[in-house]
Amino acid sequence: MSHDDRKRAIGKVVSVAADRFVVEMHVGTDNFTVVGFDGVHYVARLGSFLMIPSQSEYVVVEVVGLRERDASTPSERGDFDRAGSSKYLDVVPVGMLPMRGGAFRFGVSVFPSLYADALYALDGELDRIFETEAAVEPSVGPDGGACEPEGATRYRVLPIGKSVVFEDYDIKVRLNEFFGGHVAVLGNTGSGKSCTVASVLQSLFSKPKEHHARGATFVVFDVNGEYHAALAASAKEGAIGVERVVLDGTAAGFRMPHWFLEMAEWELLLQASERTQLPVLRTALGLTSLFHANTPEALALREHFVATCIIECFRGADGDSPVSKFQRVVSLLQKYPTNHLNMALLNRFNPNFQYGNFSGNNQSAFLDEVRKKLREDAPLPAYNRTPFSFDELHECLDFAILYEEAHGNRQIRDYCSSMVTRLRSLQERTEYAFLRHEGADVDAAVSDLEFLTNIVGLQRAAGESFTKRNQVIIIDLNSVEDEIVELVSAVIARMLFRFLRHAEPRNRFPIHLLLEEAHRYVASTPSRFSIDATKIFERIAKEGRKYGMFVLLASQRPSELSKTVLSQCSNFLVHRIQNPDDLSQIRQMTPFISESVLKRLPSLPRQHALVFGTSVNLPTTFKVREAFPRPRSDDTAVVDLWFHEEGRAADIRLAPRPADAAAAAAGGEPMAVNEAPGDDIF
Repeated sequence: MSHDDRKRAIGKVVSVAADRFVVEMHVGTDNFTVVGFDGVHYVARLGSFLMIPSQSEYVVVEVVGLRERDASTPSERGDFDRAGSSKYLDVVPVGMLPMRGGAFRFGVSVFPSLYADALYALDGELDRIFETEAAVEPSVGPDGGACEPEGATRYRVLPIGKSVVFEDYDIKVRLNEFFGGHVAVLGNTGSGKSCTVASVLQSLFSKPKEHHARGATFVVFDVNGEYHAALAASAKEGAIGVERVVLDGTAAGFRMPHWFLEMAEWELLLQASERTQLPVLRTALGLTSLFHANTPEALALREHFVATCIIECFRGADGDSPVSKFQRVVSLLQKYPTNHLNMALLNRFNPNFQYGNFSGNNQSAFLDEVRKKLREDAPLPAYNRTPFSFDELHECLDFAILYEEAHGNRQIRDYCSSMVTRLRSLQERTEYAFLRHEGADVDAAVSDLEFLTNIVGLQRAAGESFTKRNQVIIIDLNSVEDEIVELVSAVIARMLFRFLRHAEPRNRFPIHLLLEEAHRYVASTPSRFSIDATKIFERIAKEGRKYGMFVLLASQRPSELSKTVLSQCSNFLVHRIQNPDDLSQIRQMTPFISESVLKRLPSLPRQHALVFGTSVNLPTTFKVREAFPRPRSDDTAVVDLWFHEEGRAADIRLAPRPADAAAAAAGGEPMAVNEAPGDDIF
């Protein structure tokens, strides 16, 4: 052992077992502190590390208990002479660290001998234990060669706060491991989760000088409208861009065309029953694509469907009048004409529009012409998300019902009435205006590629290349209800996941989805709303890493989160958690964490957290770096707001929700202030 090592000895090992050692501190040590050659060291804090020399390595041990001389053997100098009494540290081995440089490794291969010295840990040794020696490293060019400008650097590790165990020691996470996997930020309300997330992103984007994190992409689902205030200041001209889009339910804010929804999402949105409504809905959505296709095969299939429905219209229901049957045929030929089935064909047979009939035997002759377009092997049309209006979907749904009736299912219209009603409700509800596109809106809507490039902050450069415009895209969902949050998050996440799966080269454009209040839409139990967003996030959690898609969860209820998503998280920042169910959930999802570490969680103060996972070698508690500016999540100053003079105006402004205001502007009745429609929260 070197001379410097002897100078930082604090005690000797007096007991060695396979899983636990006991260190007796030197006589005279007061309050478990040591004044070393390099400063004062608080060596006996729970969670601190000691170094025990063993041959050419140190055995790294963690302090798990503190005690003085056993009460059964009182000191001869009296019980009150604590300074002179023996002090003991209970420690557990965690790994080995070479004395002369080298990497820390878990597990103990050589146990210390009795009366071996126990040393306090130096900052350099802590950096080696956590593998965070170099905060920055030289940047490289796109081909692995020299970069521009020469000598530019990039972050390797990221400071996230100060240790509460080691005085003035920065706790750092390795960037590749932290952002190269899924992250969970957990804690009770008011414990500082939002500030932690904001602080980490602020630290990431605060790199001075050259080579900022221009390639980063964070899509923030901000359900409480709190992150723009904290992240907007990170924008730097020519370096970092921060964009905020507000979804308020109206057509004036963020918009997402309804044809972006896949078949399964339509099924969930309209709650189509599997045996009766689902086949009709699939046919209707397929027809929206078929009626916009112009290939010979598509035109032949369209004629088959139109011919089938014309024949069924003339058959009609028992109570239908000839005029109503005739008018349905006219409507089909006017809305869905083909080269051979159109109004010109009908007029050839001298129809009587007033009475809904033909002269002589012309009806039979007309139907014979129509039957020529029937196909015995006609497949059902495929839905390929061609732009269409809600009105078209209504018509195609009626078309599909008529097609089913033509094949003998005479009760299908009654069976589908509830689904038709739900579709009409979607078309009329103001909070779904962001989704609906009608008339000219359909032609003017963005393509799915343009929509996705905007979401991830890309702008087209020369040719087919893109450049990064924004690194943080905040989707503000504060003004909409949970069902909208679920729908938007699920559809966007699914589209981005597909975008990365088909991107070339693979895994070269990482995207991080920040899911604030994740328990609301990444839940362990199926949602009571139409879209179950949990399914897509579970798939991203399991497969996203291969394509460069990651989730960053923030939640106050780990027990209500999807167990699949939580189990796939490789890094955790855990604030104060007191609920036994939530603690149990963390214990189940992180079996590598010791019980002593988990016992710290209920007593963590605000703005303190426990970090563990692949980005840090050992779990450690730290005080989170202060976020500036802070998110809009400050606690209510109850005392300031309660006690004041008589007559002071209430510091609040009441206004209708944007959706209600839009309805009123469109001619609807404005909602009274004290009115609550259903279970809406005003």
